[in-house]
Amino acid sequence: MYFSIITCTYRNFRRVRIMVSVPSKNIWMRQQQCPCGDWKCFVTYEGDNEETTATSQLEKNEHSSSDAMVAPYVGMVFKSDEDAFEYYANFARKNGFSIRKERSRLSPQLGIYKRDFVCYRSGFAPARKKPSGEHHRDRKSVRCGCDAKMYLSKEIVDGVSQWFVVQFSNVHNHELLEDDQVRLLPAYRKIHEADQERILLLSKAGFPIHRIVKVLESERGIQGGQLPFLERDVRNFVQNRKKVVQENDALLTEKRENDTMELLEACRTSKEGDPYFVYDVVVDENDKVENIAWSYGNSIDAFAMFGDVVYFDATYRSITYGMHFGAWLGIDNHGRIVFFCCALLQDETPRSFSWALQTFVRFMKGRSPQTILTDLDPRVREAIRSELPNTKHVISIWNILPKLSCWFSLMLGPKYEEFRTEFDALYQLDSSEDFEFQWNQIITQYGLSADRHIALLFSLRMSWALSYTKGCFLARMATAAYLRSVDTFLKDIFSAQTCLRSFFEQVGIFSSLKIQSHEKMQYMHIRTCLPMEEHAQGVLTPFAFNILQHELALAMQYAVSEMPNGSFLVRHFKKIDGEHLVIWIPEDEQILCSCKEFESSGILCRHAIHVLLIKNYFQIPGKYFPSRWQREHALFHYDESIQSTNHEWLQEFQSLTATLFTESSITKERSDYVHRELRKEL
Repeated sequence: MYFSIITCTYRNFRRVRIMVSVPSKNIWMRQQQCPCGDWKCFVTYEGDNEETTATSQLEKNEHSSSDAMVAPYVGMVFKSDEDAFEYYANFARKNGFSIRKERSRLSPQLGIYKRDFVCYRSGFAPARKKPSGEHHRDRKSVRCGCDAKMYLSKEIVDGVSQWFVVQFSNVHNHELLEDDQVRLLPAYRKIHEADQERILLLSKAGFPIHRIVKVLESERGIQGGQLPFLERDVRNFVQNRKKVVQENDALLTEKRENDTMELLEACRTSKEGDPYFVYDVVVDENDKVENIAWSYGNSIDAFAMFGDVVYFDATYRSITYGMHFGAWLGIDNHGRIVFFCCALLQDETPRSFSWALQTFVRFMKGRSPQTILTDLDPRVREAIRSELPNTKHVISIWNILPKLSCWFSLMLGPKYEEFRTEFDALYQLDSSEDFEFQWNQIITQYGLSADRHIALLFSLRMSWALSYTKGCFLARMATAAYLRSVDTFLKDIFSAQTCLRSFFEQVGIFSSLKIQSHEKMQYMHIRTCLPMEEHAQGVLTPFAFNILQHELALAMQYAVSEMPNGSFLVRHFKKIDGEHLVIWIPEDEQILCSCKEFESSGILCRHAIHVLLIKNYFQIPGKYFPSRWQREHALFHYDESIQSTNHEWLQEFQSLTATLFTESSITKERSDYVHRELRKEL
């Protein structure tokens, strides 16, 4: 799932952590700045940023693992000396002390073959000579000659190196610490990357160190002194980081400029080799790249077929280059991610987003999507309003729900779970009047009238509340499953990048639809034995068929009452989801349902299906099989000259391949057989 953040930065000033030289890895990080506009406010993403909860999780893991830990003993075996050190360190923390690495021995044959790990109070501090005339603080050493230790020796067993414990002692000549004291030992006081970013941002804004500590405590909802580091650790971190940034900023600027020019050269080379490749770039008055966007011929073709709904993700930024990544993605008829276009932007202003959207539409030959899905960002909304006035802007509820905990859990305390339940019910309301009435009641009940996040949500309600977005075509993209697949797709692109050119190459690889051809085959088993189901099996892709099949199965659980005007009231036999009005117009074979599922997903709903069944329909009317979900609607291009001279052959070929696909997708055995035989022939 989610990639590790190896270094940190802060957005407004684009400073990068550099210890000796410019970092060789291009590091991508998901934005933590809250869309409410308050620079002091940030959000965490559930499961995304491991470092956000690293401290508490680390402590939980250490305590839970050490509860059942066995004390080291002579003869204990480890795969490496680092594994041994980690084990001993966890044991030490559980038992009230910390450890350090002492001596090691080296041989030409084995390399390092002996390691000594000792208690942090082992040995004695050497006496220091004080220069005359100068005043030095007389710091008392913590070392007191403690003999607690673990010595290791490396041996080669069956060609594999192993580390054995050869000496162990857990006898201390000093008092061991309690849990609330041991966490403050230097070995355990760590400022994790998520906290580093906040500290640097607050420091740059002028916050004094003690106020930064108070802000971090407040954001975590903990009492004073409960952070996993001390105020002086924060002070030292800020001072050291400022020195490092100043020393390396010139090198980093040069690297950014060189790598950006390499990226631009890669785009030019791609254009020369592929006339269908497109790119555009914006430079400043010094000819330095500000924004750059590119797309591929197969991506533009994909948009022509599956560009009715687009997901625009602009939540990631490169720490190394200080640039923001935007990607336009879709979904094909098999439910797979489709890549359309991407851009690197210098900032997240409406101006930059407007340029990106203009460029995207131009790349797609002037075609705009019917619907565009985005994260919760007013700047993106402003750009969409300006550049895509005829496109419906939708914010998936799954982009909102993870943020609610960051915004309201600390404020509401034990009432938060009740608030979440009421918020979920509010989202499901059908009527906009009911939504606004219930909204006012909820914010009054929980005292949220002046909250900026509530104001943000309400200002964007027409893009996320179901009562406003119901009936917008979303092609099954406003789901948790789709957003998870997007996240995985992007993180695969961001993995192991060393420079912008390699990033460009990685995007090219992952934009190709060929990479998805090895996905697990979806089988289409008949469940209801209805003629309607068998007919749909031959028309729809497995992805769409499985969704329709689910609706077919549930249609059996509904009762129908015909109204005097010819419409129908359809309700579940347990009245779980209330009743829905279905209008049937036989002259046009048109069927409409108040749930608007077909308008939203392109798949007919259970309520409409039930009415068709009682009207003795054995097949769903063809107009309710949108081409985007049909198996023939695929990214398979023919040469036009071949089409004109061999039209009959192409029709026969399509018919044969469609039949082969249908028959082979019924069971895994059939699929394996066809795959095996085709490989023999090819």
